[in-house]
Amino acid sequence: MHSLKPSLAMKRPRPPPSPPLSFASTKQTSSPPPPKSLHQPKTPPISSKKPKPHTKWVPLNLSQSELSLPLTFPTGQTFRWKQTGPLQYTGTIGPHLLSLKHIQNGDVSYFIHSSPSESAAKLALLDFLNAGISLAKLWDAFSENDPRFSELAKYLKGARVLRQDPVECLVQFICSSNNNIGRITKMVDFVSSLGTYLGSVGGFEFHEFPSLERLSVVSEEELRQAGFGYRAKYITGTVNVLQSKPDGGAQWLLSLRKLDLPEAIDALCTLPGVGPKVAACIALFSLDHHHAIPVDTHVWQIATKYLLPELAGARLTPKLCSRVADAFVSKYGEYAGWAQTLLFIAELPSQKALLPSHFWDIKEKKPAKTKDGNGCSNDGNCS
Repeated sequence: MHSLKPSLAMKRPRPPPSPPLSFASTKQTSSPPPPKSLHQPKTPPISSKKPKPHTKWVPLNLSQSELSLPLTFPTGQTFRWKQTGPLQYTGTIGPHLLSLKHIQNGDVSYFIHSSPSESAAKLALLDFLNAGISLAKLWDAFSENDPRFSELAKYLKGARVLRQDPVECLVQFICSSNNNIGRITKMVDFVSSLGTYLGSVGGFEFHEFPSLERLSVVSEEELRQAGFGYRAKYITGTVNVLQSKPDGGAQWLLSLRKLDLPEAIDALCTLPGVGPKVAACIALFSLDHHHAIPVDTHVWQIATKYLLPELAGARLTPKLCSRVADAFVSKYGEYAGWAQTLLFIAELPSQKALLPSHFWDIKEKKPAKTKDGNGCSNDGNCS
């Protein structure tokens, strides 16, 4: 069993549904060959066939059971991907602007809108999607230990954990602390707009996430004017700390993938605005710590209903957050964070309404609101 750093309670933002949008396809035309000249150098004859489009929709070789876009992107892991069509989401990975969509049989295809290298774009996409991890094998293992998970998995296939760039993930979750989805999205969009413009899809503009060097010239006052509030000093402070790292902040963050989870959590908590709750999200969604459990108020409710019913009604404290995280790891193993992700998604109102009523036979016992020593109540609000 892994020993996890205690996490403070937080309410994970629940994004609202985005209206389906579509983007127009571009029409390519070919230029006529130049007129013949006596002094024209010898060149191969120009083909009469029209040139192939630079990009097209390409199968990703991931079925819906391995990747469900609606169960992966708008569920609080990232705030940078936009819904740009029915069952279609668009975002950037480094310098690559891509769209993903489900085709008629449920499989996933991708489209490269802008990239310096199509082969590099595909590799980056597969890495971002943690495509080397078989969701089916994980869920088979989880289902053996948990009959309820086995039933839920039949209805909620393809809820995958992403592998984001650590700098991007870090800034997003500093913005998410004690915040709502609307403000988080505006903040993340503002930070993103500081990066290189990559293109427009479905009415949304997309940018490469700015480097630490670019973020280092953004002042706290500029962020406050953009509506960041007290988080402005955390972002500028964190950027300054990262910039002072001997090998660079981006490399330092990547090095945390090689540490044990408690060490990675401790290291992240040295950054301004990063506590155990935010650190656990960063560890799970960008640093390969697949058993990290971000214990928010919803995960607390799941745990007291199905894992630790004896704690129902108890006052939520950092010590109990650690106990909840340990309970998830004990039951689901080294990929406990992936199991927790599906159980969290099952509690979202949009998904809960689609599940048979027998999943909710266990009545939830709601504890009274209390505040811990950090000013955080057990409904996830912090003063």
